[in-house]
Amino acid sequence: MSKMASKLHFFLLVSLSFASLRISMAGDPDILTDFIPPPMFLGPPGNYFTFTGMRSLVGAPFPTTFKVLKATMMEFPALEGQSVSYAVLLFPNGTVNPPHTHPRASELLFVLMGSLEVGFVDTTNKLFTQTLQQGDIFVFPKGLVHFQFNSDAENSALALSAFGSASPGTVKVPSAVFNSTIDDQVLALSFKTDVATIQKLKAGLSG
Repeated sequence: MSKMASKLHFFLLVSLSFASLRISMAGDPDILTDFIPPPMFLGPPGNYFTFTGMRSLVGAPFPTTFKVLKATMMEFPALEGQSVSYAVLLFPNGTVNPPHTHPRASELLFVLMGSLEVGFVDTTNKLFTQTLQQGDIFVFPKGLVHFQFNSDAENSALALSAFGSASPGTVKVPSAVFNSTIDDQVLALSFKTDVATIQKLKAGLSG
């Protein structure tokens, strides 16, 4: 083996090792302390570890449109480094949580009230769907496009989602595609349609 080939072989092995390390470290990083304290943390006040944002649900009328209340690191800083977060999903009759992904976490959905049609699409474009009843739990694998739909014409549905990240992120597919600055011609070619149709879709989503 020539010197040049040996060097290439060495750099290839090093590159693969770093790539494997990065993959193994994907997700929320482990922390070396019990928790990450806020600036000027002077003691153990329990209120830092308490999130009261869901109190607004207590005694409130059910919304008329789909609504999500989140408890992620953004809303609840004590979650930093803990690799967990929550969301409460409220579905009036006939409403949908449109196709979306969570790039940094899998999702465990627990139906507390009503029923939901749910599904996700894997990387081979296979659709997995299920009708969930009150008390059922469904898992959406990390990063895959998924949705929830309350097909009941009369009854509302309520669900709780747990995530394996303090900051799961949400990429809403319709908004990410049609409310972005991707060129209309690119979208028209990608969806095998014309620019006028793309512009109609954009106008509908922006309203």
